[in-house]
Amino acid sequence: MTKITEALRWGKRISDQPSGALRRDLLLEEVIARQGVQVHYQPQVALADGTIKSVEALARWGVEPSADRLFARAHASGLTERLSRLMQRKALRAAATWEGPLKGLGLSINLLPQDICRPGYEQWLMDEMEEAGVNPRRVTLELTESALLDDHQLVAGKLAALREVGVRIAVDDFGTGYASLAYLIRLPLDVVKIDRVLVSNIVHGERDQIVMKAMIRLAHDLGLQVLVEGVEDEAQLHLLAEWGCDHYQGFLAAGALDEYELRGFLAN
Repeated sequence: MTKITEALRWGKRISDQPSGALRRDLLLEEVIARQGVQVHYQPQVALADGTIKSVEALARWGVEPSADRLFARAHASGLTERLSRLMQRKALRAAATWEGPLKGLGLSINLLPQDICRPGYEQWLMDEMEEAGVNPRRVTLELTESALLDDHQLVAGKLAALREVGVRIAVDDFGTGYASLAYLIRLPLDVVKIDRVLVSNIVHGERDQIVMKAMIRLAHDLGLQVLVEGVEDEAQLHLLAEWGCDHYQGFLAAGALDEYELRGFLAN
């Protein structure tokens, strides 16, 4: 994810305030109503053969410099749910139309804690996939560790329902949040996505190497795939391949691309 982690922290602080503290953001309301927030895509690359199996959908709006700031702004004005639903809907409907080099490409969608805890969310998402005409097996949901804190039994039930129709589940930002390792056992998961913070110093940091290797081994022992984000140089990539990492994303492969750029990137 072009990280919404900081946005989630901002949102937690904002949600602790009384509802009267929310400020009206007429510009963002209008942009969401007109579906003016754009979806860009960052490739996720298989280390085994360098193929691109899927992409992560990321929010982009020219007024704000990052998805972090955009979601923080949405939190501050009570627009988080509307923005999140808009991004998920637009990404699914775009993926349904992909042809040529994009045909059949997997799609990863980010969920906020508010999404998965919302009553009926899992049915809403299944309805959206059906209406868009997207095979659920192409879809991966990425949940931040903070989404697992409130009621992991409730979350587990929702995730299980989505997995039954073919959706894959990934824990995002793994290793930097609050979740217990026990969640890897209790929750129906498919992928562990290791945060960029843990990859940044693996070339020269002996302890960083030990932690990364242990996390990859643990995930594999539990039958989970490993995706590492924030990979920026060949030295990092070489070590991750040596340790058996399954997929990576980061500027070494490509940043966030609009659909036209993504089509050209894959075609080449």
